[in-house]
Parts: sequence; C-alpha cells; structure tokens
Amino acid sequence: MSRKKKHKAHANHERWLVSYADFITLLFAFFVVLYASSQADKKKTAQVEASIKGAFQELGVFTGSTTEGVGIPGSPGIPRPDLMDAPVRLIKIAGTADKSAAGSGFGVDVDELRRQLESALGDEIRQHEVQMRVTPEGLVVSLREVGFFNSGQAELLDNGHTTLTRIATVLGGRGFEIRVEGHTDNVPVHNAHFKSNWDLSTARATTVVALLIEQHGFDPLLISAAGYSQYRPLADNKTAEGRAANRRIDLVVVGHVPEKDKLALSQTPPSGH
Repeated sequence: MSRKKKHKAHANHERWLVSYADFITLLFAFFVVLYASSQADKKKTAQVEASIKGAFQELGVFTGSTTEGVGIPGSPGIPRPDLMDAPVRLIKIAGTADKSAAGSGFGVDVDELRRQLESALGDEIRQHEVQMRVTPEGLVVSLREVGFFNSGQAELLDNGHTTLTRIATVLGGRGFEIRVEGHTDNVPVHNAHFKSNWDLSTARATTVVALLIEQHGFDPLLISAAGYSQYRPLADNKTAEGRAANRRIDLVVVGHVPEKDKLALSQTPPSGH
C-alpha cells in the first residue's frame, strides 16, 4: 500500500504587512488628534483675544485707538514702552459704554492734559524728578522719591510741596478721578515709623492724598490712596538706578466724573449693620 507524502506548509512571508498597516493606521490617527488639538487651541486663543479687545472697547479705556498689542494685565506694574507715546486718546471711566459722551466733555484728552503738565513741570521733568506715561488705566504722573521724600520717610519735602501745588493747579477742580499710588524698591525698611515697605508706600500715598484734599481742595469722593510696596516695579531692582526709579508716588488720572455721577456718589448712603 502506497503512502502519500506530506507537503510542507507554505510559509507566508507577507504577514508583516498586517502589523505594518496597523502601525500606520495608529500613527495616522495620532497625528489627526494632534492636528485637531492644535486647531482647537488656535480657536480658543482667538476667542480670548477677541474677548479682551471687546472688553477694552466696551469699557472705553482708549476711545478711537486700537487695543492690539495690549496684553492681559497679568504682570502688574510693568509699563508698556510702546504705550508711553501713543497718539491722541480719550480716557473714560471704566464701565461706561456710551461712546458719544466723550465728545460732550465726559472724556479726558490725554495729550492736552499731558502738555499742560509738561509746561507746569518742565524743570522737574528735565531733572528726572517727575515722569509721565500713559497706561490702559489713564495718564500716570510719577513723582520719584528724590526731591519729594527723604529715604524711609513719608513727609513731603518743601520742594515737593511746590511741585505738588503746580500739579494740583492743572488737575484740580476738573472732576478727575485720581488714584494716588505709593511704590518702593525691594530693600527692606526698618525704622521707628515704618516696619515694612507696605507701611511706607501706603503712608506716602495717604500723605499726598491728604495734602490734595486739605490744601488744594480736591473732592474726597474722587481721590483714593493705595500702597503697593515693592510689587509693581518700573525697573529692575538689581541696580541702583532701577531701585531709584521704583521709589515713587504715582498719580493716576483714571477719568472724568460728570456732575450727575458726582452727585450720585455724594448721596450714596454709608453701609452699615
């Protein structure tokens, strides 16, 4: 009886193609997911940018000027050099959406106000005792420590009184809302009067506010004081020049309050329990 010979199984040399195809499919899916994620991030970025621009325009911070290049205020106190010499702007009180009010005296012509202050403070500006800049909040008049305060003290010097009087002549009686900010460098202060830079910066700000109200007739409803210690520097505290620039009082002209709003402020009842 004859016995059939067994044939060897045929070896499949193309099975690697299955694994390769699976690998390529997974790789394709991976890159599709990456692409979709990047497109979603771009959309979110565009939405955030549009929201910021819309907020600036709605609040009327700069009427008639663009907000491009104005970043999210996440690093306070660091001024934008490209905003310091921007073109004509009108500053309006935050929260006012009526753009037509700017033409009726509700807005502040920043460039005209800046020219008036430069004319009144020419000597101090040339001596680098006073500096002006424009921020999204308004016109800022910086009074550097030199010429206004002794180191570690909050009492205004005689020359500082003279300069403050000239500033008050320009700003007083015009219905401006003004915030007076005290700033220091990062060198700790320890003396009989102040135990920290917080105390010193706040005391200097309140000193200037008191003088503007008591001696120059500023409306207490439209002026406020704030102390920021060393945490809103203009320059690097690692150098003597930077620390000198950071020791300052900032007068921030936030906006112009109409008579009807000033009347409403004066009639607001105090909160109580």
